[in-house]
Amino acid sequence: MSGMITQVRPPQPVKIGALAPLTRPGWVEAGRHLLAGLELAVGEVNDAGGIGGRPLELLVRDTAADPQRAAAAVDELAQLGVAAVAGEYHSVVARAAAARADALGLPFLCSSAVLDALTDEPTEWVARLSPPQSHGWRVYADFLLDAGHSRIAVASEPSVYWASGVRILRDHLAPRGGTVVELDARALAPAAVCDALVDQGATALLLLVGFPEPAVSIVRSVRRDQRLAETMIGAPAGQPEFAEWATLLGGDSTAIPFLRYLPGRLGPLGARVATALRERLSEAPSFVAFEGYDTITVLAEVLRTHGTDRARIAAAWPHVAVEGTRGQIRFSRTPGISVWQWARTPVQVVDRDPAEPGRLRIRHVG
Repeated sequence: MSGMITQVRPPQPVKIGALAPLTRPGWVEAGRHLLAGLELAVGEVNDAGGIGGRPLELLVRDTAADPQRAAAAVDELAQLGVAAVAGEYHSVVARAAAARADALGLPFLCSSAVLDALTDEPTEWVARLSPPQSHGWRVYADFLLDAGHSRIAVASEPSVYWASGVRILRDHLAPRGGTVVELDARALAPAAVCDALVDQGATALLLLVGFPEPAVSIVRSVRRDQRLAETMIGAPAGQPEFAEWATLLGGDSTAIPFLRYLPGRLGPLGARVATALRERLSEAPSFVAFEGYDTITVLAEVLRTHGTDRARIAAAWPHVAVEGTRGQIRFSRTPGISVWQWARTPVQVVDRDPAEPGRLRIRHVG
């Protein structure tokens, strides 16, 4: 009698849901960098044996900057049996995803969205790697004051995120003698924005608007207006971080300071990952790519040490101590923040060097 051949089933993967804006009107370049970081880390985890011999599998869903689409994706991913959800770049979209994850009892590690109120009520299910907006934008306000700007104009569009940014800037600048003037970017054409800057006597204009439009048109108009030759343009939300900004604006893309969440110098892990990300992206990786990599690094460590049960993953947030590309990651409760927060995310203000637009200069460190 011939021997029986026993088929060995491959181990079932540990599934992680991933949210990213991969189509318009989402910020596609940010989504691409975020996904590159997530995928690079998943590949490295699997090359090292996975999670107890089980491979990590990333189930990617495109949010296209749509909160309802993100919430529906969280529902779908929960039904598909993911252990946790990761990612997202847009704050209002991450807020919708966080609310749904909280309601379902599904762990969500938010990679890149900064809105302070990520959930309406405190939750045990959600943790975040990016700094809260109130911290990063206060750092930006300090940079403005140090650079001699106290009369600040903001060109803004309706959004919870932009409105929150204006409030943070105003609250932080007012006690130090700074004022913030709001200009409605929907009602004012770019030329009218220039006239308003002259009328208001503002020395700096912050772009709290969508990209590429109307941001690109406003920059071009201000840079071509001789009355505004000394006016600084700023973009705290980070529009100039990505190559498309320089491609669209050319020489006008430089000297526009923005927030970036990287340390002054990367350590050995960060340097190695930077090289791998550059190869994957065929361009310099943004801070968003590092956020993606760190997200999977944290989740993999939690899964190895606490297992794949959703409640145990969420219970592990306060016990995380993981070396990421930008420093050691630990989560804590921060006053005014409803989720578990990495409290020591590095914050810089940088801009593109006029002498070399492909190079970023550090202007201020928070």
